[in-house]
Amino acid sequence: MLAVPSYGQGFLGVSFGGDFLSVGGGARALGMGSAQVAITGDVTSGYWNPAGLTRITSTEVAYMHSERFNGIVGYDYGAVAFRLPGSDAALAVSFFRQGVDRIKNTLNAWDRERNRPRDNPADYITEFSASDMAFFLSYANPFSEQLQWGVSAKVVHSRLGPFANAWGYSIDAGLLYQWNDYHFGVNLIDITTMMKFWTVDADRLQPLADEFGDVVPSGENELIRPTVKIGVGRYFNFGNFRLLVATDTDLRFENRRAFYINAGPVSIEPHLGAEVGYRNAVYLRAGITDFATDQNSSIIISPTLGAGLQFGAFNLDYGFASFAGVSSDLGFTHRISVNFTMGRLAGRN
Repeated sequence: MLAVPSYGQGFLGVSFGGDFLSVGGGARALGMGSAQVAITGDVTSGYWNPAGLTRITSTEVAYMHSERFNGIVGYDYGAVAFRLPGSDAALAVSFFRQGVDRIKNTLNAWDRERNRPRDNPADYITEFSASDMAFFLSYANPFSEQLQWGVSAKVVHSRLGPFANAWGYSIDAGLLYQWNDYHFGVNLIDITTMMKFWTVDADRLQPLADEFGDVVPSGENELIRPTVKIGVGRYFNFGNFRLLVATDTDLRFENRRAFYINAGPVSIEPHLGAEVGYRNAVYLRAGITDFATDQNSSIIISPTLGAGLQFGAFNLDYGFASFAGVSSDLGFTHRISVNFTMGRLAGRN
C-alpha cells in the first residue's frame, strides 16, 4: 500500500531539512567561504541572491561538480541565465542534485524460511540512490541603477530509492544595493516557509519489520523555516590588481544551537571571504566558514581556498575546503565549476 500525503496533516519542524542546498552554486563561492550575497552578479545569483541577475550583460551558462566525504556524496549544479529582450530584467533556471548512488539493497537476500542468507544472494541484491534535487526559476529587475530586486521560486524533490520520496516548494527574495565601491545584499530564503510532503511505500519496507523487527516509517510532512542572509562587500583597485573582501551572516530560526553565536532559537553563522584578481584573468581566493565550538567552548573555524582563471568566454574555478576545522574529519571537499558568457565571444567584453 502506498501512503498518499494528506494536506490536512500537521507539519514537523526540522532543523536541517534544507541543508543539501547550503552547498550553493559555483566553486568561486566555496573559495571565498560562501560570502556571496552582496557581491554575486553572474548566473549563480539565482541561488546566492536573485537580485544579482540584473548584473549579467548576456546569456551565461554554468556547471559545477563537487564531491564530499571522500567522494561518497556527489553534488552537481547547472544553471542558465539571460536578459529578457527589450527590458532590464533577467531570468535564470538552476538545477541542483546531491546524492549517494549505488547503495546496496539487501532486504530480499535473506531466506525467511531457513533464517539464513539465500544460496545465491547476489541475485537478490539491487542498487538504489538516495538523492535530493531542486529546481529554481529566478527573475530579477532593477528598481534603479543602485537598487535591484529578485525572486526565486523553487521546487525540491527528495528520493530514497523506491522506498520514499518527497516534494516541497517555497520562494526566496533578494535585494542588492550599491554605494560607490560598497555592495550590500540580503536574501530571504524560504520566505514563504518550505513545506515538504513525504510518501512512503510501506510494502517495500515491510522486510524491515518481518526480518529485523524494525518499525516501518510513515510519511511525515516537514516544515523548513526561513533563513535570512545579509552581507556586505567592497572592491579595492591597485593598478592591475583588484581586491574584493566580503562578509555574510546567516540568521537561521530553526533552534539549531550548533554554532557559537545563538540567541534563543536563532543561530548566527558568519562567512568571510576575499579575492585577489589580476587583470580580470587570474584569481586567488580564501575564506573562513563553519564557525563552531568544541567541548571546551573554544571557537573552531574552517578555512577555504580557491583559484580562478578567465580565458575568452570561459571562467574555470576551483574550490577546496574541509582540510581543517570543524569539518576536517569528514574528508576533503573539492569543487570545480565552469561558467560560459556568450557576450565575451569574438573578443567582446
